[in-house]
Amino acid sequence: MDKQPTAIALFSGGLDSILACRVVAEQGVRVKALKFITPFFDYDLLAREAQYRKKMREKYDIDVEIKDITDLYLDMLHDPPHGFGKRFNPCIDCKILMLIEAKKLMAGYQASFIITGEVLGQRPMSQRKDTLRVIERDSGTDSLLLRPLCAKSQKPTAAELAGTIDREKLPYCSGRGRSKQIELAAGFNITDYPSPAGGCVLTDLNLANRIKTLYRQRERVNRDNVRFLLVGRQFRLPHGGWLAIGRSQDENDALLRLCQPGDLVLKLNDRPGPTALLRHSNHPSDISLSAALVVRYGKKIPGGPLETEVIVRQDQRDTLLHSSPLPDEQLAGITII
Repeated sequence: MDKQPTAIALFSGGLDSILACRVVAEQGVRVKALKFITPFFDYDLLAREAQYRKKMREKYDIDVEIKDITDLYLDMLHDPPHGFGKRFNPCIDCKILMLIEAKKLMAGYQASFIITGEVLGQRPMSQRKDTLRVIERDSGTDSLLLRPLCAKSQKPTAAELAGTIDREKLPYCSGRGRSKQIELAAGFNITDYPSPAGGCVLTDLNLANRIKTLYRQRERVNRDNVRFLLVGRQFRLPHGGWLAIGRSQDENDALLRLCQPGDLVLKLNDRPGPTALLRHSNHPSDISLSAALVVRYGKKIPGGPLETEVIVRQDQRDTLLHSSPLPDEQLAGITII
């Protein structure tokens, strides 16, 4: 019978979570890392999970599994008990939700404790001493949750008291500096790791405002609409339509993948230009306005006519509209989100 202890790790992919996994594995513990994703962070990994898992094993010797918690996250975002940060980011409740889900999975992995890469004092909202305690309490992980990089500033956990983890062998990191983490990484021969940066779009001013606007229309909050609002130039049209216009080929392709039954796809017929996706409206005024915006952002032909044809496709049916580019004075009257 396998007697090796197992821990579940919350894995962000940043240096701290990498080190937390390696530090605990050094003490003979099998570590199963869980990468929780939503459209707000790391959702693209769903399409390449096998490659990502292989990369983490080869670079850092960490076994990672991806878990999609989108539906739970969208529901929590309506009213996070601990509120929002500077933008629309519910950092405390985000961590609590992930720990609750990790705790539910412990039995399936035969895990006896959970680890995170949190460092006391590193983040002003979610990694203060009082906040770390709130996260333990409200996630129901008190005594189960080991933060190996700053455990010496916390009360001993069950894994330490049981002798599974030797507290004296754990490092001590604190504050916003990273010198200790860089030193630890060198000890594990880890030299290629992500630079510290917020990867959650809910901390981005423009994108957070888009999502906040969506949340004012509760009935429209779902996975597809959230993903749609995060792509391209976005416009709110007079008759309820939401229009996204691609700014690059990647965004054009992304909008095509996001097309749902009832959506309208607009493209120029005779010259290069963006792909646009119109959602929540079939009103003729919104459609003609969308076509004018597509022409505005399309390629101009020197000396050629401003008016051109726009293909409007809905549910595999194509219509051609003749449209001129939207003038500056009309653009000023459209809500851009």
